[in-house]
Amino acid sequence: MARLPRLAVADHPHLVLLRGLDHQPIVIDDEDRRRCLECLREAAAQHQVLIHAHALLDDRLRLLVTPSTPQALGRMVQSLGRRYVGGFNRRHGRRGTLWDGRFRATVVQPGPQALQALLFVDTEPVRAGLVEHAADFRWSSAAHHVGRHRDPLLSRLIDHWQLGNTPFERESAYARRLEEGLATRDALRLADANHKGWALGDAAFLAQLAAQAARPTAPRRRGRPSMAIG
Repeated sequence: MARLPRLAVADHPHLVLLRGLDHQPIVIDDEDRRRCLECLREAAAQHQVLIHAHALLDDRLRLLVTPSTPQALGRMVQSLGRRYVGGFNRRHGRRGTLWDGRFRATVVQPGPQALQALLFVDTEPVRAGLVEHAADFRWSSAAHHVGRHRDPLLSRLIDHWQLGNTPFERESAYARRLEEGLATRDALRLADANHKGWALGDAAFLAQLAAQAARPTAPRRRGRPSMAIG
């Protein structure tokens, strides 16, 4: 089966995953981590992509972003590679690509799906067994979203903003959701969609995207099509 073209839609949240080649590290130490996020900030600003959430683990970078144009997302990722990979290779005596093929991207419907995607990114270090509480992980956006500190890399997601009328209300409501975490089935659904490039949303949203993109936005149901009677 031919690979589907990547789906990118202006002004919609996208769940993004960049992995290290053969699961090798993309960061080795804190200097790498600071440099990677700084390069991401520069690339996002240059190509007008809003970063709502990030989780930088040793072998992967997971993001929730909103591009201003369909082309902005790919250009941002290319710019991140140009800014970061050469310096990483020089520091660690390696050559060649750092990334495991194409980056993965999933268009997400604004609303409850986008808020789940935000939680999915912020709880990535918990699922990886790195911390017990998401906001304790230094290299993610979770602490920002619960008000522990301000991360200049990040732009607000409207669905987080709607959790309360004041910053304290929003941060407290989100902190409760972080502690509850995502149900396993929801985390698996988000991870699978992100890996395969399927959009996340209700039937009407998926149908609208499919009409715009002229490509499937969700997997077909298994089994033979039903036969009409009459």
